[in-house]
Amino acid sequence: PTSRQFGSALDHVEAVTVVLADGAITRASWTENKDLFWALKGAGAGFGIITEFVVRTEPAPGSLVQYSFALHHDDRYADMADEFKAWQRMIADPALPRKLASQVVVNQLGMIVSGTYYGTQEEWESLAAEHDFFRRHNRKDEYFVLNDWLGHMAHLADEAVLLLGTGQPTPIYCKSLAFTNQTLIPDDTIHDLFKYFDDAHKGSPLWFAYFDLEGGAINDVPPDATAYAHRDALFYMQSYVIGLDWGRVSPTSKNFIRGIADTIQKGYPKGEEFGVYAGYVDPELENGQRRYWGKNLPRLEQVKLKYDPEDVFSNPQSVRPAAVKIEGMAEGRTHGASASVSHDEL
Repeated sequence: PTSRQFGSALDHVEAVTVVLADGAITRASWTENKDLFWALKGAGAGFGIITEFVVRTEPAPGSLVQYSFALHHDDRYADMADEFKAWQRMIADPALPRKLASQVVVNQLGMIVSGTYYGTQEEWESLAAEHDFFRRHNRKDEYFVLNDWLGHMAHLADEAVLLLGTGQPTPIYCKSLAFTNQTLIPDDTIHDLFKYFDDAHKGSPLWFAYFDLEGGAINDVPPDATAYAHRDALFYMQSYVIGLDWGRVSPTSKNFIRGIADTIQKGYPKGEEFGVYAGYVDPELENGQRRYWGKNLPRLEQVKLKYDPEDVFSNPQSVRPAAVKIEGMAEGRTHGASASVSHDEL
């Protein structure tokens, strides 16, 4: 929640200790193994096992306000579309304070807008008076003031426990999209989306569509400064469903989640390609690596070739080693042939 003020967690990592594919244990920072450090900041799963982080901390905020507005509107999602439009207008305001964190969750119960303002109650009430969305919902019983950072952390921990549940493996299916100030969801598309929530067959009562506000200090960092490339993202949408059918997600539920993304994308010119957050894994995503890492992918492939040419740290959508030309062999092979390339050669 504080990332709009201070930047993302990865931007606070100063150094790491990492186990490489060949078993070597090494340090990486902006002064040691800089290329590896760059790759670990956003694509780490494909490059090694980090055993130690050195992080830069920030001063703990003082007082803060936590808010939560539950919207039901007679059980019709279509009636909530205007509320979402008001929220999107608010977060798109360039003057929106970085102290504000906000999230929209749509689920079977309706729509909830929640978040935190890292400031005083007076500052919060002044901010709420400036924005149409908050003016309509800022009742005293919908927010509370904390003067204790640890108390805030305890509250977030309680929420995390509820999300984790029993800790048992749970089948889910999800999709995500990144939106920028230039790709805000059109009003007509918002109406289509919320009507889709009304009409579509879900296949499970445990479905969610999250819209998380980003921006602020996260976007102060150039897109090529770390492997994480989506520095222009204003907010992310992650939609997912939890399967209740004997350890699997039903075809009906998968189609419902696909339909959320499809309904949104129909509101944009054909061929519009949205960024995707690598932490929201989508096994069916076409061009997954490019969607996750954008223009940073070619550089990541070169770093991968240098540190993990055999692709030891691998999953179906992780970064692959760059293709290399070996005398007497066709260009394009990324396994085995590239293993003879030493770290020093790159």
